[in-house]
Amino acid sequence: MKTPLPTLLLSLALLAPAACLAQAAAAASATSTPGSPAAGAPAASPQVFPTKPIARPDGKKWRIGYFESGDYSEYPRTLRVTVDGLQKLGWITVPAIPDGLSGKQMWEYLADNARSDTLEFVRDAWWQPGNFDAAQRPAVRESIKQRLEGKKDIDLIIAMGTWAGQDMASLGAPVPTIVASTSDAVGARITRSAQDSGLDNLHARVQPERYQRQVRLFHEIVPFKRLGLVYEDSPEGRTYSAVDAVEQVAREQGFKVLTCNAPSNGVAPEVATRNALECYAKLAPQIDAAYVTVHRGVTPTSVDTVAEILRQARVPSFSMLGSEEVKHGLLLSLAQADYSYVGLFYAETMARIFNGAKARELSQVWIDPAKIALNLQTARVIGFDPPVDILLAADEVYEAQ
Repeated sequence: MKTPLPTLLLSLALLAPAACLAQAAAAASATSTPGSPAAGAPAASPQVFPTKPIARPDGKKWRIGYFESGDYSEYPRTLRVTVDGLQKLGWITVPAIPDGLSGKQMWEYLADNARSDTLEFVRDAWWQPGNFDAAQRPAVRESIKQRLEGKKDIDLIIAMGTWAGQDMASLGAPVPTIVASTSDAVGARITRSAQDSGLDNLHARVQPERYQRQVRLFHEIVPFKRLGLVYEDSPEGRTYSAVDAVEQVAREQGFKVLTCNAPSNGVAPEVATRNALECYAKLAPQIDAAYVTVHRGVTPTSVDTVAEILRQARVPSFSMLGSEEVKHGLLLSLAQADYSYVGLFYAETMARIFNGAKARELSQVWIDPAKIALNLQTARVIGFDPPVDILLAADEVYEAQ
C-alpha cells in the first residue's frame, strides 16, 4: 500500500531531529566496561567518552593509517571532511587542502602538512589493491597484517570503501578500524548489524533503510512502472547500488526493475565510465524513471553526460549519492546538503576511541539530515511538473546545470 506523499514528506522532516538524536545516542552509548565479554552487543555504563584531544598513554602521538579500496572520487572527499571534523574538535590544524587530489596524494599531503600534538598521519601506512584490482587484495591484506603484527606502529586505520572494510573485518580488525564511504556495511558483511559491528575494534557507519526511503519517495513523486538500474553484476556491485533494497521496494509497490550490467572493478576508469554511459543509453528508451546509483563510472565529470542521456529521453532521475549530482542535471535526490556532518561523525568516533572507548561500543547508526534537492531546468526539459508539496519541501532548487 502506498504512503501518501504528504505523509512521506512529513516523515522526511522528522528525520532531521532523528539524525541529531542518533548522533547524540552515539555519545551516550560510548561507554567502557573493562573486561566486558566480546560476544554480543556491549552494555552501557554511566561513563561517556569525550572527544577532547589527548595523547597516547605513553605520551606519544596516535599513529593513523589509511586503506583505500581503489580510486574513487568519494574517498578523498570523505577523507577531507573527516579531517575537517578533526580540526573542529581541536585535534589537528591543516593548511587548505588542494582540490583534485587522489586519495594517495591527499594522504601524503596530510602526512607532510598536518600539525598536531596528539596524532599523526603515517606517510607509508597507505594501502590500496591497485585500482579496484581484486587480484591484488590478498597481497595487500597480508601486507597490512604483517605491518600490524610485526612493527605494531599503527594505532588506528581508516578503511575507505567496501573492499577495505571487508578486508579489515576478515583480518579481525587487529587495531581500531573506522570503515567509511561504504553503501551498505551490513549487506557487504563488514559489520554484523546496525547495532553491533561484531568485532571490538570495528566501526562502520550504517544508514538503516536509507535506499528504500529514497526509492519509495521517488516512486511517490513519479509513479513509474519501469525503473532503470545500472550496476556491476557482482556481489560488490549489487551492494554499491543497493540492488536488494530497490528490488524490495519494487515488490512492495509493484513496479519492474530493468537492469544493465556495467563492469567497473578491475578495469580502467575510462572503461568503467564508458560501460556506465552505454548502459544508460541502452536503458533510456525502455524505462520511465532511472535510479542513478553509486558506480565507479559515474563521476563528477561523467554525471553530466548521464543526466543529458536521461533528459534527452525525457526520463526522470533520482540520485542515490546526493544533491551534488542534482546540480549536474539529475532531477531529484534525498541526501544531506552539508557533507561535513558525516566527517564530524567519523572524527568524533575516532576521538572517542582515542579517549578509551572500544569501536564496538559506539553507535554506528547515522540518519541523514532530511534534504530534498530538485533541478527545475531538468524538470522543464523532460516535461515534469513537480507537485506543490515537493516545491515547498525542497531545500535545494537548481535552475541550471
